[in-house]
Amino acid sequence: MPSPREPRPRPRPGSPRGRARRRLGGSLAAALALLAAVAGSGAVASPAAATPAPARTTADGLREVMFVGNNWDGTADVIESRGEFRRIGRVNVVPDREERMRDIYLDPIRLAFFLGVRSGPGEGHDQFVDDMYATPDGSAMVVSRPSFADVVSVDLRTGRINWRFPVAGYRSDHMAVSPDGTRVAVSASTANTVHVLDIVTGRQIGSFKTGDKPHENVFTSDGLLWNMSIGEVTTALDATWLDWTKGDRKITVVDANTFKTVRVIDMRERLDAFGRGDLSDAVRPLVFTPDEKKIYFQVSFFNGFLEYDVATDRITRLKTLPGNPATDPDRTTWVNDSRHHGLSISPDGAKLCVAGTMDDYTTVVDRATLQEGPLVETSKPYWATVSGDGSACVVSESGADRVSAIDFRTGQRVASVQVGDHPQRVRLAHVPADWTGPTAP
Repeated sequence: MPSPREPRPRPRPGSPRGRARRRLGGSLAAALALLAAVAGSGAVASPAAATPAPARTTADGLREVMFVGNNWDGTADVIESRGEFRRIGRVNVVPDREERMRDIYLDPIRLAFFLGVRSGPGEGHDQFVDDMYATPDGSAMVVSRPSFADVVSVDLRTGRINWRFPVAGYRSDHMAVSPDGTRVAVSASTANTVHVLDIVTGRQIGSFKTGDKPHENVFTSDGLLWNMSIGEVTTALDATWLDWTKGDRKITVVDANTFKTVRVIDMRERLDAFGRGDLSDAVRPLVFTPDEKKIYFQVSFFNGFLEYDVATDRITRLKTLPGNPATDPDRTTWVNDSRHHGLSISPDGAKLCVAGTMDDYTTVVDRATLQEGPLVETSKPYWATVSGDGSACVVSESGADRVSAIDFRTGQRVASVQVGDHPQRVRLAHVPADWTGPTAP
């Protein structure tokens, strides 16, 4: 794996990354055009002109931006949060890489897990950045680093590490920040544990146990913290009848102050009651409606999403989205059991944005009718969030090393920007208004 300053090799022809990039050729364009026609959702979207939008600066001198985690690079790009989404600067989130690698090579067990992350969820690459957020004062970026099994705070001015928190077990994963911005929750995926840390000091405030392989975390306004465990996603036991081998998957809801369990939701029971016992119960990305009464969520192997009513505790609707004819039907080739991985909702709750990861498209769906819009060609889109002004869905195209904005109103692409190697998580954040990148050491 090259260092962040070295040129990276071209993807191997037979690698998942190489296959994803090859699908961007004429065969993919033709497949998506055919797919759009069959689905009745219109032609594949073409780029439209970006609408200029001024950078937002807060009263305390902070600038609104977006952090983009380049997982295989070990860098995070800082881009504009609206308008043309231009890149502002880049942060090396593994400045201690040599020290960490030395520690790993001296511990055979840690080395085995490190190599396991590389060969499994890393698709043959090390995972140096999964998730990231800014501290409330905009002075630091807090990053989860799966291959190093830790969370670090990186000073945005100097690029140096402020603090480091090793998670339980051997891999860190998705994070979430509390509504007041003072606490960060991180999944320790091999320890079935979520740690909650003080975002400024890195001190652990509390922790709680989850199902197998905790993944997504979400704080809600009623003082709760939700965790979704996804079980084993790197095994080849992907046939529907072998779903039971994937482990104990459930949603664990805790009090965000005491970390005591308030509720456990087993989606297996809800899916069976809905008549879809064939679907996996591994809940992937999810979003709440603005009033937090409904949840929309993706599950492993499924090209679509489901609607869940929080109060009645039942699944109420399902949306199956088009499958790309060019997608390999062999489920063992789908990255970490994903078919679609990435979901966001417009601020008014009217539109959903879906990243069709293995189908190489992104689409905006009307929440009332569940009708999808244009299928916008995107290369292995891995995450979806919302722009700073709320007008666009922002997706990371991990197969093309870029971030694209899809207008919620038209469903068309309005901007794209090149970033580092294999972008995944994209998060809104704030940095000092005059910030352009860390100073040289």
